[in-house]
Amino acid sequence: MLIRVVRMTFRPEEVAAFQANFNANKEKIRAFPGCAHLELWQDADQPHIFMTYSHWESAEALESYRHSDLFKSVWAVTKPLFAEKTFAFSAKKIEEIG
Repeated sequence: MLIRVVRMTFRPEEVAAFQANFNANKEKIRAFPGCAHLELWQDADQPHIFMTYSHWESAEALESYRHSDLFKSVWAVTKPLFAEKTFAFSAKKIEEIG
């Protein structure tokens, strides 16, 4: 299992456009082969900052999504809305807490 977090900072006036695009595509992303989970988080203090938190079956599954027409279409709408460069990282869970 690969966990992917992408932090995105939007121009405040573009937040609604981002949310509309995410909502229109979230179920397609969740249904993409290899995607096991997808959440959207919003920064508690800076409402124009969002993070996607997703689980992928493998690095190959994530790369397949990142090269898909679905990703390209979502990213084509999302990327122009940014105020800053995104920050993304992948991690593997090594221990359950609790």
